[in-house]
Amino acid sequence: MVQNDELIRIIDLLNTTYEGEEAWHGPSLVEALSGVSPEMAGHRITPNTHSIAELVFHITSWRIFCVKKMQGDKEFDIKTPEKNFGSFQVIDDFEWEALQMELSLSQEELINELDKRDDDEFLEDIVPGRDYTYYDMLHGIVNHDTYHSGQIAIIKKALKFKGLDSDHTRDEFGPSYGDDFDDY
Repeated sequence: MVQNDELIRIIDLLNTTYEGEEAWHGPSLVEALSGVSPEMAGHRITPNTHSIAELVFHITSWRIFCVKKMQGDKEFDIKTPEKNFGSFQVIDDFEWEALQMELSLSQEELINELDKRDDDEFLEDIVPGRDYTYYDMLHGIVNHDTYHSGQIAIIKKALKFKGLDSDHTRDEFGPSYGDDFDDY
C-alpha cells in the first residue's frame, strides 16, 4: 500500500478553507457566512453580480461535481446557469437555512469520499469526462472556496455599509461614520 500523505494534506486544506478558525488566507467559508441574514443572502450589491445565496449554491454545486466525479460519473456536469448558481426569487429563513445545510452536507460528502481512498495514486488519474487529474480538481476546489469566501466577505461588508444587517440602523446617509467594517 502506498502512503497517502498528499491526500491527508488535501483533506486538511479542504477543511481549513471550509471551516478553519485560523486559515492563513483570512476568514474560512463558514466564518465569511457567519452573521449573514436571509435578506443579506438574497441581495445583490449591483444588478450584474451574484448574491451570497447564489455563491453558496455555486460552491455546493462544484463540491457535488467533485463527489460525482470521484464516484466515477462521467456524464455528470454543471452546464446551465440554474445548475451552477441556482435561481432564487426571494430568500427566506427556510431557504437560507437549507442552502447552508446543503453546503455543510456537500463538505461532509466530499471528505467522506476522500476518506474512502487508501492511497495517493488516484490523484494522478484523469477525472471522468475531463482532461485534468483528481489532484488538479481537488486543489481547484480549495482555490475556488478561497476565492468565493473573499467575494462573500466583500459582499457582506458592502451590505453592512448599506445598512442591510441588524447591527446598523439605516438612514438617508447610511450607517454612522466610524462603524467598524474592517473585521477581515
